[in-house]
Amino acid sequence: MDPVTHLMTGAVLSRVGFNRKAAYATLAMTLAAEAPDLDVLWAFKGPVAGLEHHRGWTHAFVGIPLEAAIVTGVIWIGHRLLAGRRRQEMVARKQPTAPLHWMRIYWFSAIALLSHILLDWTNNYGVRPFFPFNPRWYSGSIVFIFEPVIFVLLLVALMAPALFGLVGSEVGAKRTRYRGRGWAIVALMATVGLWGWRFVERQKAIELMRDAGLRQEQIVRITADPFPVNPFQWQTVMETPLVYQVARVNTLSGDVSSSAQADVFYKPPSTLAALAAKRSWLGHIYLDWAQFPIVKDIGTDPDGFTTVTFRDLRFVYGSPIFGREGTPLSGQVIVNDDRRVDSMEMDGHIQR
Repeated sequence: MDPVTHLMTGAVLSRVGFNRKAAYATLAMTLAAEAPDLDVLWAFKGPVAGLEHHRGWTHAFVGIPLEAAIVTGVIWIGHRLLAGRRRQEMVARKQPTAPLHWMRIYWFSAIALLSHILLDWTNNYGVRPFFPFNPRWYSGSIVFIFEPVIFVLLLVALMAPALFGLVGSEVGAKRTRYRGRGWAIVALMATVGLWGWRFVERQKAIELMRDAGLRQEQIVRITADPFPVNPFQWQTVMETPLVYQVARVNTLSGDVSSSAQADVFYKPPSTLAALAAKRSWLGHIYLDWAQFPIVKDIGTDPDGFTTVTFRDLRFVYGSPIFGREGTPLSGQVIVNDDRRVDSMEMDGHIQR
């Protein structure tokens, strides 16, 4: 999921009741809910390094104890730096405040870290929760990488208590210390309900694709990938021994839309250049992650350099922005006439 959704999820989780149990609970859970995405810093070493380490140990169960300790330590340092000012504020307040329990902060951070893994599992990029013992990728593929409906639910849960509190202060109502528990519970339950609804619709999309009979060959597997907002709209990819067939499925109407020309991808032959590219650093990482890879030798230039492209059909949405050839999360390996790798790129960014 996108970073803002992760941050808001941590804040909403804290309002379920954790913020009443320990001071800094909201801060800890908000930071922890986004902390695993610090692995994007690997991108400074190049796009291929970024792909290799993204959603690695920071998105795995093995990383949670260390990440929770880091979040707790950061907050402890901040608390020590502001200890004097904090004591003065507590003396000035007449309302009770949450107790300061560092062990609770640690466990609350761990819960928020688990929420990050869960949210990232729901989209089609996937996570490796059992890394490094089991490097397999798992993906629920039930919501888009940015889901506006979930975003709005979380935003309302965070903003509504403040707005109603402002109205209450205008009419002289007593201001409560902890607000928004009901809103937080409703938002989280609605999010889980949306996941369940989309899971059912995804299974329908897969069955509609299976029943459409677009191809006579044996079906190897079928997947369905989500569009934002609309739970009835899905992109499906069907694999047969020779081709991949992409289709757009509407589970509400039962329509399966696919073009025999634009939506059929024949599995490219394995040329010597393609085999060399697959053995490259990028090729090894990409093929480990991709579910429906297309590795294509697109030809040799006059200087003897052959370009081999890597695409995953999960992300071929037919967008007017990217088009078929500009699929997001695509790679490219340039192989010289000695079948050695000359350069590698991800989404147009060269690995130095």
